[in-house]
Amino acid sequence: MKKILVTGAMGQIGSELVRKLRETYGTSNVIGSDLWKKEEVEGPFEIVDVTDGKAIYETAKKHQVDTIMHLAALLSAKAESAPQLAWNLNMGGLMNALETARELDLQFFTPSSIGAFGPTTPKKKTPQETIMRPTTMYGVNKVAGELLCDYYYSRYGVDTRGVRYPGLISYLTPPGGGTTDYAVEIFYEAVRAKQYTSYIAEGTYMDMMYMPDALNAIIKLMEADPGRLVHRNAYNISAISVAPEDFARAIRKHIPAFELNYDVDPVRQQIAESWPDNLDSSVAEAEWGFEAAYDIDRMTADMLGKLRVE
Repeated sequence: MKKILVTGAMGQIGSELVRKLRETYGTSNVIGSDLWKKEEVEGPFEIVDVTDGKAIYETAKKHQVDTIMHLAALLSAKAESAPQLAWNLNMGGLMNALETARELDLQFFTPSSIGAFGPTTPKKKTPQETIMRPTTMYGVNKVAGELLCDYYYSRYGVDTRGVRYPGLISYLTPPGGGTTDYAVEIFYEAVRAKQYTSYIAEGTYMDMMYMPDALNAIIKLMEADPGRLVHRNAYNISAISVAPEDFARAIRKHIPAFELNYDVDPVRQQIAESWPDNLDSSVAEAEWGFEAAYDIDRMTADMLGKLRVE
């Protein structure tokens, strides 16, 4: 990678990925793009609607990029409230970005998700290759997206790569409509109010990952020797498997008075219960050296430290 276009650059992953990529490859070599832009954002940036294939193509060609990192998407909970919009944005945008990569011979990354799995998927140590029958529009989009990226690699030779993210936790970017957003909100509320009311039920385990690990995984995968990549798209990656009460225990080591309550949201709870407890990331470890650096205690200490400073 020498010059990179990032779509969805104002989102949860994108806003932090752009910063990380610019630290790694230089500010002028990373072009952010989205439907909108924060005033304080600096560096190359373009307003791009990913449902407009011509706009993606012209932006990539204008900046002479060699890589597209396609992050623009509607997340799980929001996708359930607007399924047709989710399909048009998530699948239409992906197809447009892949077409640009094909036409300009670009390297390509897009993330899949734990949401690609469903209630019939093995919940413990979910294998890299297993049953994938999601019951959400977001999950349907992710499975179709994985297959579409496989198709563009096998049919056209596009260098497509991707990971299946668990829930992502960050102190920099507010939650964006995902089922795992409680795992971000709980830290904000711990600092602000010393209490949190979870919309996910006690004992509901989901795979989570701290954002620094998520960003490093993208760079490591994209820099990996293509000859070692057997699976290419949608590698399982995993860091910590946690339920709400596990976060509470970790937080109380720093804020002893913290209280956790529950007011379960049936829609997001149903989605959470359809997902695996934890993913088997051994294939990613073997093929390109994936490794997570943060466990729940190290992540909690860093999150609370950063939020208190903010």
